[in-house]
Amino acid sequence: MLIVLGILFAVAPAAVWATIARTRPVGFAIGGALLAGAGLLISVQQGWIHAPGPDAHLVFTALAPLLIACGAGLEGRHEDSPPPEWIPRRNGAIGFLGMQFALTLVAGLLYALMISEGSDAPPSKALPSLPPGISMVNEGTSCGSGGCWRVATVTSGDGLSRPEIIRELGLQQESCRSSGWLLDWRDVCVGARNNGENVTIYAGWGY
Repeated sequence: MLIVLGILFAVAPAAVWATIARTRPVGFAIGGALLAGAGLLISVQQGWIHAPGPDAHLVFTALAPLLIACGAGLEGRHEDSPPPEWIPRRNGAIGFLGMQFALTLVAGLLYALMISEGSDAPPSKALPSLPPGISMVNEGTSCGSGGCWRVATVTSGDGLSRPEIIRELGLQQESCRSSGWLLDWRDVCVGARNNGENVTIYAGWGY
């Protein structure tokens, strides 16, 4: 159900443009750009492109109306006055896109408020990818006074020692990367620990 809603959210601006476009050249150009943006957003939703989802939705809903407004302006330069029945369609399009942006903005602000509490652990995809020969034994979360972490125990099927596993993972030192662009200002920090009996990899929030 969420997948369907995500796809509908992404293609809605293109559908709105199809109801108000008046010329083929501009109509196809703007429609193609909107569909390309929808494809990128759906790829983010499905995890095919690694990007912060809330930020991607906010950027998409901000840029789509601007693109549609540019298209309408270009058509107005080369076309006569629109027919009377076009005016209600334009007003409906403005209302729909405005509502979509407002809902996305509210959801984004709620998301930013939620993450500011710092009570969640990073998702599983925040953990580093495992090279061939190294597999995950278990995964879970751990919380303490400094926040929550995503942790996993890994082992080697090739008989590597614990220090060799850490070197193979490239996690001799903790590394951090940005988690988002606009709404999520946190860093995701990943690393590995030699616990004497096994190797634990972790991902936690850095501020």
